[in-house]
Amino acid sequence: MTTENPRIALLGFAIECNRFAPVATRADFEQRTYLAGDAILREARAASPRMLAETPGFVAAMDAAGPWTPAPIILAMAEPNGPVEHGFFAALLDEMRRGLEAAKPLDGVYICAHGAGLTTAEDDPDGVLFAMVRAVVGPDIPVVATLDLHANISARMVERLDVFIGYRTNPHLDMRERGEEAAAALRELLRGVRTKRAFLRLPIVAPTVTMLTASGPYAELIALGQQRRGPEIMNVSVMGGFAFGDTAKNGLAVVVTERGDGEAARRLALAIGEEAWARRRRFVPNLTPLDEAVAQARLAGSDAAHPPLAFADVADNPGGGGRGNTTFLLEAFHKARIADALLGIFHDPPLAAEAHRLGVGARFEARFNRDGGDEFAKPYRAEATVRALSDGVCRGRRGIFAGTRKHLGPSCALDLGALTVVVVSQRTQCADPVFFEMFGLDIAKAKAVIVKSRGHFRGGFDEFFGPDQIVEVDLPGLTSPDLRRFAWRRLPRPVIPLDEDVSWKPEVQVFG
Repeated sequence: MTTENPRIALLGFAIECNRFAPVATRADFEQRTYLAGDAILREARAASPRMLAETPGFVAAMDAAGPWTPAPIILAMAEPNGPVEHGFFAALLDEMRRGLEAAKPLDGVYICAHGAGLTTAEDDPDGVLFAMVRAVVGPDIPVVATLDLHANISARMVERLDVFIGYRTNPHLDMRERGEEAAAALRELLRGVRTKRAFLRLPIVAPTVTMLTASGPYAELIALGQQRRGPEIMNVSVMGGFAFGDTAKNGLAVVVTERGDGEAARRLALAIGEEAWARRRRFVPNLTPLDEAVAQARLAGSDAAHPPLAFADVADNPGGGGRGNTTFLLEAFHKARIADALLGIFHDPPLAAEAHRLGVGARFEARFNRDGGDEFAKPYRAEATVRALSDGVCRGRRGIFAGTRKHLGPSCALDLGALTVVVVSQRTQCADPVFFEMFGLDIAKAKAVIVKSRGHFRGGFDEFFGPDQIVEVDLPGLTSPDLRRFAWRRLPRPVIPLDEDVSWKPEVQVFG
């Protein structure tokens, strides 16, 4: 091992999988980010990369810290979806294995992971990936990974890493910083530091809307971990998890990485776990019924006492596997003729294609979900005028997509009268104002804005809507925060908030 010009492998597999959503294929990864070899470095160092920010942050920090020799293997990232087709994952894993073998000798490995992946045959593909990397490089080569705070954590995942780094912000605004942290940790390991990792899991399967980090029970746990870390603690990660994975490893988890014998990590993990358990009854969503949301929308923007509002379609969040095409809010707001309203972004490739064929200014009957879909994608028809068209290529302006290059495919803005709807061909969540602004739509002049997003819109739209101007609407959908709506098969029971008689006996595992 050398610290002067270390040879570092880069690889990644990042997807958040919803058990109830359609299967993800290779095409889903190629549509988002599927890069091999030097293309990873070129994209990571680009002014507007397509990949999310962890790998660019890692590469920039390694570049700034001194000489190193990158050995880029494969980076595969996809929009949140259903379980990954297992044959594709097996082929990807084999390609990564062969790439690592060919890149040896290595001094270290960085893995850009998500942690809530599934395949059609494996509930812990992230653990399988980490185990493969460890088997190839051996026990002494440092392996560091960054993970989304929605990761569902297994002991295998923690055991195979030297440093475990989870996001600290939700909306995710710290991805680049966590990549930079991974680079600093790896440089430290290259200087001879060795770590222990403490891990515990609780029977708390937090609904997505209860895991914000500006305030609330989860925010308090994140802050507690940072406040109580001493100089011997390298990282504290409080992982909220992703309920819709529906796996045996679901549950709020704590992972603490220590420079030392592991005792400080064990104590801190236990302390955070006990504080989480004390807050367990607060992990309950507070959603607004549809009729009440419509009533609020009628008054929105009418006077100082009724400011403009953002209505979050949290049950149809493409960022959690939702298809971005339910029509419950669309129909309700359209029929109620809510004035000065915007809705984005609705995923409907045939409708976007028709608007492009007809051209700007054309008047036609817009048929939403004409080709059908899942049980939630009900058809809806409305007279519409094509207001604007776009090829869908844009650069993120704020929040999770800031600075990244997005490809929404052929897209359009349709004027339905009081309501204007942005329709796209490539599914993604409405987390950035640019998705409206690219059509000349002024969010500041809207009285009601519907976003198909669970929470990342908060990081992009906060210049327009404060926390008190956000309404999370209770609707059916693949990402409904009301966990009682789902037929769970593998989730460990009993758990908060689904069950009443839930007990917890703390068990901290220490690895390393």
